[in-house]
Amino acid sequence: MAGTRTAVQLGVAGAVVGLLAACTTVNSASSGQSSSGTKAPKQVVIGLSNQTMAVTFPAGLAKGAQQEADRLGAKLVVLDSKGDVQKQGSDIQDLIAQKVSGILIVPNSPGPAQAMVDSVAAAGIPIASVHGTVGTGPTDVPYSKLSFTMNESADEVGHLEASLAKQALPSGGKVAIITGASGFLENTTWTAGFKSDLASAGGFTIVATQPGDWTAEKGEAACQGILSAHPDVDLFYALSDDMAAGCGKAVVAVKSKAKVLGNGGAKIGIDGIKSGTIFGDVCFKPVDEGAKAFDTLYDQIVGKASAPKKVLSYAIPPVTSATVDQCVPQW
Repeated sequence: MAGTRTAVQLGVAGAVVGLLAACTTVNSASSGQSSSGTKAPKQVVIGLSNQTMAVTFPAGLAKGAQQEADRLGAKLVVLDSKGDVQKQGSDIQDLIAQKVSGILIVPNSPGPAQAMVDSVAAAGIPIASVHGTVGTGPTDVPYSKLSFTMNESADEVGHLEASLAKQALPSGGKVAIITGASGFLENTTWTAGFKSDLASAGGFTIVATQPGDWTAEKGEAACQGILSAHPDVDLFYALSDDMAAGCGKAVVAVKSKAKVLGNGGAKIGIDGIKSGTIFGDVCFKPVDEGAKAFDTLYDQIVGKASAPKKVLSYAIPPVTSATVDQCVPQW
Protein backbone atom coordinates (compact mmCIF):
# COMPACT_ATOMS: atom_id res chain seq x y z
CA MET A 1 0.00 0.00 0.00
CA ALA A 2 2.83 2.38 0.87
CA GLY A 3 4.36 1.82 -2.56
CA THR A 4 1.02 2.46 -4.25
CA ARG A 5 0.41 5.66 -2.27
CA THR A 6 3.91 6.91 -3.11
CA ALA A 7 3.36 6.23 -6.79
CA VAL A 8 0.07 8.12 -6.71
CA GLN A 9 1.68 11.05 -4.91
CA LEU A 10 4.50 11.16 -7.48
CA GLY A 11 1.97 11.04 -10.31
CA VAL A 12 0.00 13.95 -8.85
CA ALA A 13 3.16 15.94 -8.28
CA GLY A 14 4.24 15.31 -11.87
CA ALA A 15 0.88 16.47 -13.16
CA VAL A 16 1.11 19.68 -11.12
CA VAL A 17 4.62 20.36 -12.41
CA GLY A 18 3.43 19.75 -15.98
CA LEU A 19 0.47 22.09 -15.49
CA LEU A 20 2.70 24.81 -14.06
CA ALA A 21 5.13 24.42 -16.96
CA ALA A 22 2.27 24.74 -19.44
CA CYS A 23 1.01 27.87 -17.71
CA THR A 24 4.50 29.36 -17.75
CA THR A 25 4.80 28.68 -21.49
CA VAL A 26 1.41 30.28 -22.21
CA ASN A 27 2.20 33.31 -20.04
CA SER A 28 5.60 33.74 -21.68
CA ALA A 29 4.08 33.59 -25.17
CA SER A 30 1.32 36.05 -24.32
CA SER A 31 3.77 38.51 -22.77
CA GLY A 32 6.13 38.40 -25.76
CA GLN A 33 8.73 36.31 -23.93
CA SER A 34 10.41 33.11 -24.99
CA SER A 35 10.36 29.95 -22.83
CA SER A 36 13.82 30.92 -21.59
CA GLY A 37 12.37 34.11 -20.11
CA THR A 38 14.02 36.51 -22.59
CA LYS A 39 11.88 39.03 -24.42
CA ALA A 40 11.20 38.15 -28.05
CA PRO A 41 12.54 40.81 -30.48
CA LYS A 42 9.93 43.25 -31.75
CA GLN A 43 9.67 43.59 -35.53
CA VAL A 44 11.12 46.83 -36.83
CA VAL A 45 8.53 48.84 -38.77
CA ILE A 46 9.80 51.74 -40.87
CA GLY A 47 7.47 54.17 -42.63
CA LEU A 48 8.40 55.70 -45.99
CA SER A 49 6.63 58.97 -46.75
CA ASN A 50 7.29 59.15 -50.49
CA GLN A 51 6.89 62.04 -52.92
CA THR A 52 4.97 60.03 -55.51
CA MET A 53 4.99 56.43 -56.63
CA ALA A 54 3.91 57.58 -60.11
CA VAL A 55 7.45 58.81 -60.90
CA THR A 56 10.18 56.29 -61.54
CA PHE A 57 12.86 57.80 -59.27
CA PRO A 58 10.93 57.83 -55.96
CA ALA A 59 9.43 54.48 -56.95
CA GLY A 60 13.02 53.22 -57.23
CA LEU A 61 13.78 54.51 -53.74
CA ALA A 62 10.82 52.52 -52.40
CA LYS A 63 11.99 49.42 -54.29
CA GLY A 64 15.43 49.56 -52.70
CA ALA A 65 13.99 50.10 -49.22
CA GLN A 66 11.58 47.19 -49.68
CA GLN A 67 14.39 44.87 -50.75
CA GLU A 68 16.26 45.61 -47.53
CA ALA A 69 13.13 45.28 -45.38
CA ASP A 70 12.55 41.82 -46.84
CA ARG A 71 16.17 40.83 -46.31
CA LEU A 72 16.23 41.98 -42.69
CA GLY A 73 12.79 40.65 -41.72
CA ALA A 74 11.53 44.17 -41.10
CA LYS A 75 8.31 45.81 -42.32
CA LEU A 76 8.13 48.79 -44.67
CA VAL A 77 4.99 50.96 -44.76
CA VAL A 78 4.95 53.11 -47.91
CA LEU A 79 2.63 56.12 -48.04
CA ASP A 80 2.34 57.98 -51.37
CA SER A 81 1.86 61.73 -50.97
CA LYS A 82 1.23 62.05 -54.74
CA GLY A 83 3.36 65.20 -54.78
CA ASP A 84 0.99 66.98 -52.38
CA VAL A 85 2.59 68.76 -49.40
CA GLN A 86 -0.61 68.68 -47.33
CA LYS A 87 -1.11 64.96 -47.95
CA GLN A 88 2.48 64.31 -46.96
CA GLY A 89 1.84 66.10 -43.67
CA SER A 90 -1.23 63.93 -43.08
CA ASP A 91 0.76 60.80 -43.99
CA ILE A 92 3.41 61.69 -41.44
CA GLN A 93 0.75 62.06 -38.73
CA ASP A 94 -0.62 58.61 -39.70
CA LEU A 95 2.84 57.08 -39.26
CA ILE A 96 3.23 58.75 -35.87
CA ALA A 97 -0.16 57.36 -34.82
CA GLN A 98 0.96 53.87 -35.92
CA LYS A 99 3.99 54.24 -33.61
CA VAL A 100 6.38 53.02 -36.26
CA SER A 101 10.00 52.35 -35.30
CA GLY A 102 11.35 55.01 -37.68
CA ILE A 103 10.47 57.15 -40.69
CA LEU A 104 12.14 57.95 -44.01
CA ILE A 105 10.78 61.05 -45.74
CA VAL A 106 11.29 61.99 -49.38
CA PRO A 107 10.32 65.65 -48.95
CA ASN A 108 8.11 67.46 -51.45
CA SER A 109 9.32 70.83 -50.17
CA PRO A 110 12.11 71.68 -47.69
CA GLY A 111 10.15 74.26 -45.65
CA PRO A 112 6.96 72.30 -44.91
CA ALA A 113 9.03 69.15 -44.36
CA GLN A 114 10.75 70.83 -41.41
CA ALA A 115 7.48 71.09 -39.49
CA MET A 116 6.76 67.43 -40.26
CA VAL A 117 10.17 66.38 -38.95
CA ASP A 118 9.58 68.44 -35.81
CA SER A 119 6.35 66.49 -35.15
CA VAL A 120 8.10 63.15 -35.61
CA ALA A 121 10.98 64.14 -33.34
CA ALA A 122 8.53 65.31 -30.66
CA ALA A 123 6.98 61.83 -30.76
CA GLY A 124 10.39 60.29 -30.09
CA ILE A 125 10.61 58.55 -33.47
CA PRO A 126 13.89 58.68 -35.45
CA ILE A 127 13.50 60.19 -38.92
CA ALA A 128 15.80 60.72 -41.90
CA SER A 129 15.33 62.43 -45.25
CA VAL A 130 16.09 60.81 -48.61
CA HIS A 131 16.73 62.49 -51.98
CA GLY A 132 15.96 65.94 -50.66
CA THR A 133 16.78 68.41 -47.93
CA VAL A 134 14.70 69.53 -44.97
CA GLY A 135 14.68 73.16 -43.83
CA THR A 136 16.46 76.11 -45.40
CA GLY A 137 19.94 75.57 -43.98
CA PRO A 138 23.08 74.52 -45.87
CA THR A 139 22.74 71.43 -48.05
CA ASP A 140 25.89 69.81 -46.64
CA VAL A 141 24.46 69.61 -43.10
CA PRO A 142 21.19 67.79 -42.26
CA TYR A 143 18.43 69.54 -40.32
CA SER A 144 19.22 69.16 -36.62
CA LYS A 145 16.28 66.87 -35.82
CA LEU A 146 17.08 64.41 -38.59
CA SER A 147 19.15 61.30 -37.93
CA PHE A 148 20.77 61.87 -41.33
CA THR A 149 20.08 62.92 -44.91
CA MET A 150 20.71 60.52 -47.80
CA ASN A 151 21.15 62.41 -51.02
CA GLU A 152 23.19 62.81 -54.17
CA SER A 153 25.97 65.30 -53.45
CA ALA A 154 24.61 68.60 -54.76
CA ASP A 155 28.07 70.14 -55.15
CA GLU A 156 29.46 67.07 -56.87
CA VAL A 157 26.66 67.03 -59.46
CA GLY A 158 27.59 70.48 -60.76
CA HIS A 159 31.31 69.72 -60.83
CA LEU A 160 30.76 66.44 -62.68
CA GLU A 161 28.54 68.14 -65.25
CA ALA A 162 31.23 70.77 -65.77
CA SER A 163 33.80 68.04 -66.40
CA LEU A 164 31.48 66.60 -69.06
CA ALA A 165 31.06 70.05 -70.62
CA LYS A 166 34.82 70.44 -70.87
CA GLN A 167 35.06 67.02 -72.54
CA ALA A 168 32.35 68.01 -75.02
CA LEU A 169 33.86 71.44 -75.71
CA PRO A 170 37.63 71.37 -75.02
CA SER A 171 38.02 74.91 -76.39
CA GLY A 172 34.95 76.33 -74.63
CA GLY A 173 31.79 77.67 -76.19
CA LYS A 174 28.29 79.04 -75.63
CA VAL A 175 26.23 77.20 -73.02
CA ALA A 176 22.55 77.19 -72.05
CA ILE A 177 21.04 75.70 -68.89
CA ILE A 178 17.62 74.05 -68.68
CA THR A 179 16.44 74.08 -65.07
CA GLY A 180 13.57 72.26 -63.41
CA ALA A 181 10.34 73.79 -62.18
CA SER A 182 10.68 77.03 -60.23
CA GLY A 183 11.14 76.73 -56.48
CA PHE A 184 13.28 73.58 -56.57
CA LEU A 185 16.55 73.88 -54.64
CA GLU A 186 18.31 71.77 -57.29
CA ASN A 187 18.00 74.66 -59.74
CA THR A 188 20.65 76.38 -57.64
CA THR A 189 22.64 73.57 -56.07
CA TRP A 190 23.11 71.55 -59.26
CA THR A 191 24.28 74.59 -61.25
CA ALA A 192 26.56 76.37 -58.76
CA GLY A 193 29.58 74.09 -59.24
CA PHE A 194 28.89 73.89 -62.97
CA LYS A 195 29.03 77.67 -63.38
CA SER A 196 32.06 78.18 -61.16
CA ASP A 197 34.09 75.43 -62.86
CA LEU A 198 33.34 76.74 -66.35
CA ALA A 199 34.23 80.27 -65.26
CA SER A 200 37.55 78.99 -63.90
CA ALA A 201 38.24 77.06 -67.10
CA GLY A 202 37.71 80.14 -69.27
CA GLY A 203 36.29 80.24 -72.78
CA PHE A 204 32.74 79.39 -71.72
CA THR A 205 29.78 81.78 -71.81
CA ILE A 206 26.35 80.99 -70.39
CA VAL A 207 23.99 82.67 -72.83
CA ALA A 208 20.59 81.55 -71.49
CA THR A 209 18.80 79.78 -68.64
CA GLN A 210 15.25 78.54 -69.11
CA PRO A 211 12.96 76.29 -67.02
CA GLY A 212 11.93 72.94 -68.48
CA ASP A 213 9.74 71.91 -65.51
CA TRP A 214 11.42 68.46 -65.38
CA THR A 215 9.48 67.12 -68.40
CA ALA A 216 10.58 66.14 -71.91
CA GLU A 217 7.91 68.32 -73.52
CA LYS A 218 8.84 71.46 -71.59
CA GLY A 219 12.53 70.70 -72.05
CA GLU A 220 12.06 70.51 -75.79
CA ALA A 221 10.11 73.79 -75.84
CA ALA A 222 12.77 75.56 -73.75
CA CYS A 223 15.56 74.43 -76.06
CA GLN A 224 13.57 75.39 -79.15
CA GLY A 225 13.22 78.91 -77.79
CA ILE A 226 16.91 79.18 -76.94
CA LEU A 227 17.97 77.83 -80.35
CA SER A 228 15.76 80.43 -81.99
CA ALA A 229 17.40 83.25 -80.03
CA HIS A 230 20.90 81.73 -79.99
CA PRO A 231 21.30 79.45 -83.04
CA ASP A 232 25.03 79.20 -82.37
CA VAL A 233 24.69 77.71 -78.87
CA ASP A 234 27.21 74.89 -78.43
CA LEU A 235 25.93 72.97 -75.41
CA PHE A 236 22.81 72.49 -73.29
CA TYR A 237 22.98 71.35 -69.68
CA ALA A 238 19.57 69.96 -68.69
CA LEU A 239 19.06 69.19 -65.01
CA SER A 240 17.10 66.00 -65.76
CA ASP A 241 17.29 63.25 -68.35
CA ASP A 242 13.68 63.82 -69.41
CA MET A 243 14.43 67.46 -70.25
CA ALA A 244 17.67 66.41 -71.95
CA ALA A 245 15.78 63.94 -74.16
CA GLY A 246 13.33 66.68 -75.16
CA CYS A 247 16.19 69.07 -75.79
CA GLY A 248 17.87 66.47 -77.98
CA LYS A 249 14.78 66.41 -80.19
CA ALA A 250 14.90 70.19 -80.55
CA VAL A 251 18.57 70.09 -81.52
CA VAL A 252 17.99 67.40 -84.16
CA ALA A 253 14.94 69.24 -85.55
CA VAL A 254 16.96 72.34 -86.50
CA LYS A 255 20.11 70.35 -87.38
CA SER A 256 22.09 72.12 -84.69
CA LYS A 257 25.50 70.79 -83.68
CA ALA A 258 24.87 71.62 -80.02
CA LYS A 259 25.70 68.87 -77.55
CA VAL A 260 23.33 67.96 -74.71
CA LEU A 261 24.12 66.93 -71.13
CA GLY A 262 21.54 65.12 -69.03
CA ASN A 263 21.44 64.32 -65.36
CA GLY A 264 20.17 61.29 -63.43
CA GLY A 265 21.16 58.09 -65.21
CA ALA A 266 17.54 57.31 -66.14
CA LYS A 267 16.83 54.87 -68.97
CA ILE A 268 15.77 57.72 -71.24
CA GLY A 269 19.11 59.44 -70.66
CA ILE A 270 21.26 56.35 -71.12
CA ASP A 271 19.32 55.46 -74.29
CA GLY A 272 20.03 59.02 -75.50
CA ILE A 273 23.77 58.53 -75.02
CA LYS A 274 23.64 55.26 -76.92
CA SER A 275 21.71 56.87 -79.79
CA GLY A 276 23.97 59.93 -79.88
CA THR A 277 21.37 62.58 -78.98
CA ILE A 278 22.85 63.09 -75.51
CA PHE A 279 26.59 63.55 -74.99
CA GLY A 280 26.91 62.75 -71.30
CA ASP A 281 25.09 62.07 -68.05
CA VAL A 282 25.61 61.72 -64.29
CA CYS A 283 24.42 58.35 -63.02
CA PHE A 284 22.00 58.38 -60.08
CA LYS A 285 20.98 55.05 -58.50
CA PRO A 286 17.64 55.34 -56.65
CA VAL A 287 17.35 51.64 -55.76
CA ASP A 288 20.80 51.68 -54.14
CA GLU A 289 19.97 54.98 -52.42
CA GLY A 290 16.71 53.66 -50.95
CA ALA A 291 18.45 50.49 -49.74
CA LYS A 292 21.29 52.40 -48.08
CA ALA A 293 18.87 54.80 -46.36
CA PHE A 294 16.81 51.90 -45.00
CA ASP A 295 19.89 50.04 -43.75
CA THR A 296 21.27 53.13 -42.01
CA LEU A 297 18.03 53.89 -40.16
CA TYR A 298 17.50 50.21 -39.33
CA ASP A 299 20.97 49.97 -37.76
CA GLN A 300 20.17 52.99 -35.59
CA ILE A 301 16.83 51.55 -34.49
CA VAL A 302 18.26 48.17 -33.46
CA GLY A 303 21.23 49.77 -31.72
CA LYS A 304 23.85 48.54 -34.16
CA ALA A 305 25.02 52.09 -34.89
CA SER A 306 24.30 55.62 -33.71
CA ALA A 307 22.59 58.27 -35.83
CA PRO A 308 25.19 59.54 -38.35
CA LYS A 309 23.94 63.14 -38.09
CA LYS A 310 25.42 64.01 -41.48
CA VAL A 311 24.65 64.04 -45.19
CA LEU A 312 25.38 60.63 -46.70
CA SER A 313 25.82 59.98 -50.41
CA TYR A 314 26.93 57.29 -52.86
CA ALA A 315 28.96 57.10 -56.07
CA ILE A 316 27.41 58.99 -59.01
CA PRO A 317 29.81 58.48 -61.94
CA PRO A 318 29.71 60.72 -65.02
CA VAL A 319 29.28 58.74 -68.24
CA THR A 320 29.63 59.30 -71.98
CA SER A 321 29.38 56.93 -74.94
CA ALA A 322 32.82 55.57 -74.02
CA THR A 323 31.76 54.63 -70.46
CA VAL A 324 27.99 54.27 -70.74
CA ASP A 325 28.11 50.61 -69.66
CA GLN A 326 29.12 51.83 -66.18
CA CYS A 327 25.57 53.12 -65.65
CA VAL A 328 22.83 50.49 -65.57
CA PRO A 329 19.59 52.49 -65.27
CA GLN A 330 17.63 51.90 -62.04
CA TRP A 331 14.73 54.12 -63.09
